[in-house]
Amino acid sequence: MSFTMTKQEREAFLAAVHVGVLAVPEPGRGPLTVPVWYAYDPGGDLRFVTARGSRKGRLIAQAARLSLCAQTETPPYKYASVEGAVVGRDAADLERDLRPIARRYLGPQGGDEYIARTRSEHGDDMLVRLRPERWLTVDFAKGP
Repeated sequence: MSFTMTKQEREAFLAAVHVGVLAVPEPGRGPLTVPVWYAYDPGGDLRFVTARGSRKGRLIAQAARLSLCAQTETPPYKYASVEGAVVGRDAADLERDLRPIARRYLGPQGGDEYIARTRSEHGDDMLVRLRPERWLTVDFAKGP
């Protein structure tokens, strides 16, 4: 019996709302591993916003590849881990990039309130795009 998700299952799972755990290579140390809000549409690139000047942003600026894992927090446990090339590090737009992600995680009102509270912190943000190339998935609901 295989617990591995099909392509359709894994893409739907990654597209659902989960906090992702991003792993970024860091020379001379283990990878920097941090939670991120992200967006993903099946078949497309995974996208998230971060500050260019942050430790994470500086490391991403040097990284060719990243990994991200999303998981459920309750049984039956599931996870999807993706690894792939960084295909974009563009200037983030508050309305095009950040507000939709904030609303995805906090709802329309909560997302707008988050943007209003943190607006001054988002002047140097970048939209990072990761192209999923390798997947590792498990769905324990497929078991007995």
